[in-house]
Amino acid sequence: MTQRAIDPSGEQTPDRLPPDGAGPPAYDPRGLSTAEVAERVERGEVNDVPVRSSRSLTEIVRANVFTRFNLIIGVLWVIMLAVAPIQDSLFGFVIIANTGIGIIQEWRAKKTLDGLAVIGEAKPTVRRDGSAAEISVAAIVLGDLIELGPGDKVVVDGTVGEADNLEIDESLLTGEADPVLKRAGDPVMSGSFVVAGGGAFTATKVGREAYAAQLAEEASRFTLVQSELRSGISTILKYVTWMMIPTAIGLVISQLVVKEHGVKEAVARSAGGIVPMIPEGLVLLTSVAFAIGVIRLGRKQCLVQELPAIEGLARVDVVCLDKTGTLTEGGMDVTEVRPLGSADEAYVSRVLGALGGSDPRPNASLLAIVDAYPDPGGWRVTDTLPFSSARKYSGAAFREDGARDGGGDPATDSVWLLGAPDVLLPDGDPELASVEELNEQGLRVLLLSRARGGLDGPDAAAGSVPTALVVLEQRLRPDAGETLRYFADQRVAAKVISGDNAVSVGAVAQKLGLAGAEHTLDARRMPEEQDAMASAMEEHTVFGRVTPQQKRNMVAALQSRGHTVAMTGDGVNDVLALKDADIGVSMGSGSEATRAVAQIVLLDNSFATLPSVVAEGRRVIGNITRVATLFLTKTVYSVLLAILVVCFQVEYPFLPRHLTLLSTLTIGVPAFFLALAPNKERAQPHFVRRVMRYAIPSGVIAGAATFLTYMLAGSHYSGAGALDAETSAATLTLFLVSMWVLAIIARPYTWWRILLVASMGVAFLIVLAVPWLQHFFALKLVGTTMPWAAVAIAVAASVLLEYVWRLVGRRFGA
Repeated sequence: MTQRAIDPSGEQTPDRLPPDGAGPPAYDPRGLSTAEVAERVERGEVNDVPVRSSRSLTEIVRANVFTRFNLIIGVLWVIMLAVAPIQDSLFGFVIIANTGIGIIQEWRAKKTLDGLAVIGEAKPTVRRDGSAAEISVAAIVLGDLIELGPGDKVVVDGTVGEADNLEIDESLLTGEADPVLKRAGDPVMSGSFVVAGGGAFTATKVGREAYAAQLAEEASRFTLVQSELRSGISTILKYVTWMMIPTAIGLVISQLVVKEHGVKEAVARSAGGIVPMIPEGLVLLTSVAFAIGVIRLGRKQCLVQELPAIEGLARVDVVCLDKTGTLTEGGMDVTEVRPLGSADEAYVSRVLGALGGSDPRPNASLLAIVDAYPDPGGWRVTDTLPFSSARKYSGAAFREDGARDGGGDPATDSVWLLGAPDVLLPDGDPELASVEELNEQGLRVLLLSRARGGLDGPDAAAGSVPTALVVLEQRLRPDAGETLRYFADQRVAAKVISGDNAVSVGAVAQKLGLAGAEHTLDARRMPEEQDAMASAMEEHTVFGRVTPQQKRNMVAALQSRGHTVAMTGDGVNDVLALKDADIGVSMGSGSEATRAVAQIVLLDNSFATLPSVVAEGRRVIGNITRVATLFLTKTVYSVLLAILVVCFQVEYPFLPRHLTLLSTLTIGVPAFFLALAPNKERAQPHFVRRVMRYAIPSGVIAGAATFLTYMLAGSHYSGAGALDAETSAATLTLFLVSMWVLAIIARPYTWWRILLVASMGVAFLIVLAVPWLQHFFALKLVGTTMPWAAVAIAVAASVLLEYVWRLVGRRFGA
């Protein structure tokens, strides 16, 4: 927190007075009293904003119960309960169970999200009764005095009361990247954040009147994750609905009129044709997979702020890493101080101590200096220049009491700068060679320099006198090397983008074993044209001296080449890039601004969590793509069978109980396990096309083979019970072909996948072998000729399936 200009009487100093005509609530440097807070709470003037992490239980139930397909199936279920035995109504109980599972899993995911959101919630510092304390965002009341420092997010609307070189970035609201210098009396809006300096502001709008109520939307205006999976499934369901309606009408008319069935029998067989057309389990399974993904990541202290971000991670092929806080831990140690010229080492130590004491919110570099050099005392701060990632240095002016400079002369006022040597020193300066040698060892070097003028000029560093080099050693994250190796194994390119010296960053990356770390590039020499920048990004691995705007441009350049980019970071200078990346990943200890724009927050600050996050995304999208083929194969063969029945004017071969059994054994149970299995394949685009190019031929082959068996059985059997025998033969063919589709989708085989497929086959054999199950499902194979013919047709169809799948894989890619 910046030093507050408050005298002992509590009066404001003149430079803190609000402008004339400033409206209420008035600025009071002590903040509200306890009584005033209680009064405002009683009036409801509290920052009561909706939780952004998830929907309510009512919304979860409504979303899972009141769906288009549940309505269709619900109507059919009620009808079947009225006209048919209970075994023909089993599909209704399955829907109830599935819907219940969906609600339970999403409720568990909601509780996980809400719990993590509380852990990762911003805790603004509010001044009440003259003392500062951290409180929750929801506890802020109208008129509260809220303190600001670098990286802090403005959580409610207000008016600045104190400003100490306060620079606020409003790009999340206006799209303008340049920070705005704020003075006392200026307005601030929620959704903006502090990039430099400090101050305090009085809350003028809270709750739903402020932008805070819309903060999620504002923060992610340009970063809303697009879910190709969900939009693709919606597209499929839309076409299935339009295809299903005329087919169902034709089927009902066929069974009622053409074959002159009894009403109950006609209704039962019509329902048997309509129900399997609906891929209702696909929607459910997608929701369950997302929910379980949230729960799994939650156990690893990973907060997913936008659910489709799990899917986006599966598509990532480039991850941009900020060095500080990602590859290295936040802490650093001062290993050496080298006085330059005639500078006195003892005096340099006093200057460094004074600089450390001048900043109430030191960054990691200054913290290391604070630890090594205590504040000497007796040096009064007269002006400060906060560190900015754009200018690469900070500064302070002191009134020294009795101190002497490096030459032994009395010193009264001194202005000091601390920052990047290659920024503060002119090109060609001989000290840059020493700095380069240190950087090549992976050490971080700062230059202490004495300014000739004040800090308020546009270029305070011009003509400054180099005084000392401060050498810092960064603490590497012990798990960073292993994480980088994971990305390399998964063919995800890692790009290290840092504001530090490129050679130093490259040395750190080489210590961690990052391939290509020797290819460093100083971003000040990077081309501005997007295509040229994209080429430089693809050729190099490590980038140094990158400005916040350049980070943003570099992400855009990679995206222009078709890359899906994830960006990690924890500092204010990462916000713009995080906002524009396909997936933004923030550290939990990072600034409030970075946590606001990121889709994923690593609450335990562990870079090693990222492989788990990427793996979870790939598991969800890869497995849903696989099992979607199972569901849509069923839809295709159901529609085809209905069309063939109408065209050939025959009875529909199946009752609902038959297809309930088949769906459970060849789709429902296997899909559930396959959807939750590990999957490391990077997700591919064009979900609908990829699924349908396998589902359509598979469904056509299965439907044609089944109908062929049914027609052959119709000519083979006659007399009482012929229809049941024909249905049993057709069921056998459809089961075997569907099992082969499952066997293809289950590849590559592992012991549990083989066991899964085999157990489904054994379950079907048990149904055929146990008398009461035969009766329950109306399945009994008659004779040997037709059952073996059904098997032969299924084998031929399976061979054709293998050929078609391989043909599609060769022509379009797996």
